[in-house]
Amino acid sequence: MAFALAGASLLVSTSVSCERGAGTPTPQPTDTTRSVASIQPPDWVLGVSGDTSDVQARGSGTQFGLVLMGGSTDVDEAMRWMLERAGGGDVLVLRATGSTGYNDYLFRLGASVNSVETLLINSRAIANNPDVERRVRNAEMVFISGGDQADYVNFWRGTRLHEALNWLATVKKIPIGGTSAGCAILGSTYFTALQGTIRSEAAVQNPYDPLIIMGRNDFLAMPFLENTITDTHYNNPIRTGRHLVFMARMIQDSGVAPQQMRGIGVEERTAVAVNAEGRATVFGSGRAFFLRGSSASATPEVCRAGQPLTWERDKQAVRGYVVSASRSGTGAFNLATWADSGATGGTWLRYWVVNGVQEER
Repeated sequence: MAFALAGASLLVSTSVSCERGAGTPTPQPTDTTRSVASIQPPDWVLGVSGDTSDVQARGSGTQFGLVLMGGSTDVDEAMRWMLERAGGGDVLVLRATGSTGYNDYLFRLGASVNSVETLLINSRAIANNPDVERRVRNAEMVFISGGDQADYVNFWRGTRLHEALNWLATVKKIPIGGTSAGCAILGSTYFTALQGTIRSEAAVQNPYDPLIIMGRNDFLAMPFLENTITDTHYNNPIRTGRHLVFMARMIQDSGVAPQQMRGIGVEERTAVAVNAEGRATVFGSGRAFFLRGSSASATPEVCRAGQPLTWERDKQAVRGYVVSASRSGTGAFNLATWADSGATGGTWLRYWVVNGVQEER
């Protein structure tokens, strides 16, 4: 797969750089990134660990899986969970900044794959390159690194890469995941961070702050994330308040019924792994939050520009199922139904906001 020559509606997330190769120190084994003297790869190919030839998935082939990682230190167990679904094929790491920190890490993690290659896609020209599209469509697993999600929105949305990623998720059905900014763009509704990030305390004081630019149904179309907005680094700083603002805006601006409005928040060092049936388990050391409107009538009372958010509804505007992670994978939540009957191993909480003050119980 590597080194082949060419020719052969808006919502919000964070711009914190916290992935391998962009500020997170991670011990690395000896680099196995290969170079080919006679055939120089394009600049957007940062390197590859493993076999440079393209292969098809072995055995039963790939299995769909979705990993939503909250940032900071990567969760080995969730990464291995993805690799096991790649069928021994080729893994692509996509990023707009950074280097090859994931290559050897994923190649040596314990689940056999043919190769791990990193592509640096930091312009619309590269994202529209037919050879980039071909490489992405040939992948058996894709992982989107952290960084600044505004780069992904600016460089990738509406390109050949954008179309290829949706094809992989819905047609080829391979495992796909992302951490930090790479997770924040996976929901059908997303925070663009085009004007920078925003903290919870500012968002609840003005749900139409100019920083809160959101996108909806115009970028990635991951299974089980319809009417869903993800948020990461959920505990650093606390992001529940701004997540509630994003969901209130989804109801207010897009007419989404409260019970159909959903949010998934993931703390650092934590990952939500979703299988082909929509069953989510939580790996790592933090918590994951599955949020939805409590009832059909649970619309925000006050969600206007320049005014603090009030979304109370008798102190039960939003219901949240909170699951503490473990190394072996904890709890279960059914993203195919979001029904109470599909939730095990966690705790239900209620969330509301009154005059810009967020509460929970």
